[in-house]
Amino acid sequence: MREIIFDTETTGFDPANGDRMVEIGCIEMVSRVMTGKHYHAYFNPQRPMPAAAEQVHGLSDRFLSDKSAFGEKADELLAFLGDSPLVAHNASFDFGFLNHELQHCGRPPVSMDRMVDTVALARVKNPGAKLSLDALCTRYGIDRSHRVKHGALLDAELLAQLYIELTGGRQIGLGLADDNNKADKMMGQMDVNSVQTTKTFRPARAHSASSEELARHAEFVAKIKDALWLQSGSAL
Repeated sequence: MREIIFDTETTGFDPANGDRMVEIGCIEMVSRVMTGKHYHAYFNPQRPMPAAAEQVHGLSDRFLSDKSAFGEKADELLAFLGDSPLVAHNASFDFGFLNHELQHCGRPPVSMDRMVDTVALARVKNPGAKLSLDALCTRYGIDRSHRVKHGALLDAELLAQLYIELTGGRQIGLGLADDNNKADKMMGQMDVNSVQTTKTFRPARAHSASSEELARHAEFVAKIKDALWLQSGSAL
């Protein structure tokens, strides 16, 4: 099954207040394996970048000034997304901005039925734990040492690794059934005459106490005062 793991960077938190998407990064995954195909783009938001947002992702007005508007790249983005499920962390946020931008340039919104939220998956698998991308990467041993600032493509790559862990871990795609079939085939082709079937005879080990051992034991027991088994009249 083909899935797209994606992340966005924006000018703020709410498209209804005029905030815009400035970056999107998408990773293609087939049968929970990253294929190496991705889509990445920056967009000119056509509005000033708030200082607080720039501190998060480092995208300045100057950097974005020569980038295309979202509408100019909408068709190529939609072509990459296709009809695949879309996986995001706190997905309602990213879907909100994606659909706002699509509607802003006259394209139909992406159906919310395609949304897969890794926050919801993590909440079920790790109840009570911190659910930020950083915290979950630490929990699952995903290296994020190169993540100095937020970046849509980098965060999508981290999220793809996290999604694998949340949906079965690295055992997915190992082809265990095929490996078992190969093993059975090899066993069937094995020359049974080459298998060692002769057993080496070894005499049984003696487990009974010798007379010397019995004498030493009796001498030791005689030193015990008020032994319970002697009081009850039971013998050793």
